[in-house]
Amino acid sequence: MRLFIAALFSICAFAQPRNAILIITDAEGVAGVCRQQQVEQGNAEMQRLLTGEINAAVRGFLKAGAPQVVVWDGHGGSWTLSAQTIHDDARLITGSPGPKMLLDSGRFAAIAFVGQHARANRERAVMAHSYSSLGIQKLTMNGAEVGEIETRAALAGAFNVPVIFLSGDRAAAEDLHAIVPEAEVAIVKEGLSYYSCESMSAAGAQALIEKQAEAAWRKLARIKPYRVDGPVTIEMELTTRSTPSPDAVPGEGVERIGPRTLRYRGKDFLEAWTRWSGR
Repeated sequence: MRLFIAALFSICAFAQPRNAILIITDAEGVAGVCRQQQVEQGNAEMQRLLTGEINAAVRGFLKAGAPQVVVWDGHGGSWTLSAQTIHDDARLITGSPGPKMLLDSGRFAAIAFVGQHARANRERAVMAHSYSSLGIQKLTMNGAEVGEIETRAALAGAFNVPVIFLSGDRAAAEDLHAIVPEAEVAIVKEGLSYYSCESMSAAGAQALIEKQAEAAWRKLARIKPYRVDGPVTIEMELTTRSTPSPDAVPGEGVERIGPRTLRYRGKDFLEAWTRWSGR
C-alpha cells in the first residue's frame, strides 16, 4: 500500500495542469532569419535567435498567469532546441507529438506560434511554404490555400482550443488574423521577397514578443477557437520531384485527381486531417 501511495504521489507530481499553453515553434519567422542557410540543421545563430524568442514568449505567458508553458521543437525534425537553453520554467517536447499534437489530452487551454512562416504562394513572405518547401507545391482545405497556421488552428479548434498568439513576418500574421482576428501577433520582420527581409533587432523582437504574449494570455477568454465544419476536403499538389508512382494505390478516403495531386476526404476536419497526416 505504501508503495502504491508513493507511486501515486510521484505520478501526481509529474502530472501537468489542464490549462497549459502549447508553443509550436518554427524558424523561418524568426527576426533576422531570411536565408535558407540560416534554417538548416545545426545553424548556431538561428538556434540562439529562436531560443531567445521562445523564452521571451514563455516569460510573457508566465507573467500573465499561465500555469505552465510547453514548447514543441517543431522545426527541422525537432533538432533545433535544447533543454540546456530553454526557459527554466518551460517544458520541452522533442520529436513528433503525433497527428493530434496532444490536443486530445485536454491539457492545453491555448496554442501559440513562435517563428512561424506564412503558407505557400504568398507574396512578400519570407521562405513561405506549406509543411514542405521541397515536397508540397500547394495545399488547400475546402478549396482555400492553407499552411501550418490554418491547419493547426483547425486541429486545435476541433478540440475547442484557440490560437492566441503568433510571432513571425507580416504575411504570417495576416494569415492568422484572417481566421482568428482576435489573436495577438508580434510582427518581427517585413518580407521583401522569398529570401529577403527587413527585420527588427533580436532584443527588440524579444521585447515585442514578451509584451504581446502577455497580452494574449490575458485575453484568452475572449479568443474563439477556429473551427472548420465538416465535411472537409484537403488537396495536396506535390512538387515534380515528389510525383508519386502511377501504380500507387491510395488508401481509404484518398483519391488521385492528377499526376501530382491527391485529395483527402473526411466527414469532419479530424478525419480528413488524420488521413492526410498518415500519407
